[in-house]
Amino acid sequence: MATVRNTNDGTNREPYLRTDINYANVKGLPANSSAPKGDDRALHEAVKRAGYQGIQGGDLALCRELGLGATGGGRVNQPEDATAIAREGKAKGYDCVTLHVGWGMEDDDEVHRLVEAVLNASAQFDLPMYIETHRATITQDIWRTVKLTEWFPEVRFNGDFSHWYAGLEMVYGNIEAKFDFLQPVFDRVRFFHGRISSSGCIQVDIGDGTGRLNVAHFREMWTRSMVAFLRSAQPGDFLCFTPELLGPEINYARLIPAQTGEWVEESDRWQQALLYTRIAQECWAEARQKQAH
Repeated sequence: MATVRNTNDGTNREPYLRTDINYANVKGLPANSSAPKGDDRALHEAVKRAGYQGIQGGDLALCRELGLGATGGGRVNQPEDATAIAREGKAKGYDCVTLHVGWGMEDDDEVHRLVEAVLNASAQFDLPMYIETHRATITQDIWRTVKLTEWFPEVRFNGDFSHWYAGLEMVYGNIEAKFDFLQPVFDRVRFFHGRISSSGCIQVDIGDGTGRLNVAHFREMWTRSMVAFLRSAQPGDFLCFTPELLGPEINYARLIPAQTGEWVEESDRWQQALLYTRIAQECWAEARQKQAH
């Protein structure tokens, strides 16, 4: 069985947190957002000025010109899809690719074939491919995802824990026991889609990020994953944190009535992404401290 390699920048620098942003968290935000405005070049330049190190789903030529990393994404419904995505991602020069795999209705044999295809394609094209923890995929529940780590210890994940936190109502019952149960998944996270949910909604405004139990829970999951990454990381390896706060057209950003009577997005997704990035950097500092002891 092939082994997916970690994301590596080819240097001998110590392992680090790379803070990117998903382009859907930048482009097409409403007029009342503080997000940068303009064409693709203006937006990419603004992302660079804001301190982000890469873009998922951005313009590849602009990313290269501006010295930004570039990551891709895709969906694997059939085993052959993994090869096609890996071939295309390698040709485009992506640093890594995140994947929705299957629809969640597959039996164990079908799941095995899909995951084997991802691992083999990743190794064949020397491109990290991270299976996303996501609703309506093979990772839609925590039990089966943990089983994946037993069947395929070499599997690596894009941790989008909002899908479990809301979809599986993780706060219902002993959440600390669930964190411990999920440790084999945390051990294998190499990419994050930064999104914080409540137990009932996939994407919520977190205010300034303080004093909220759901934020504390996500900090715990992110930090656990970062500690695990640091334990096994080699020089040049990086863990990618990418805010992915999506729009109301796919029922992510919530709409609330304004005083004018129009419906507006609940939060400024650009500002929330900047806050998420700061929280991730705080988690990284905490993880480094824990790893040092």
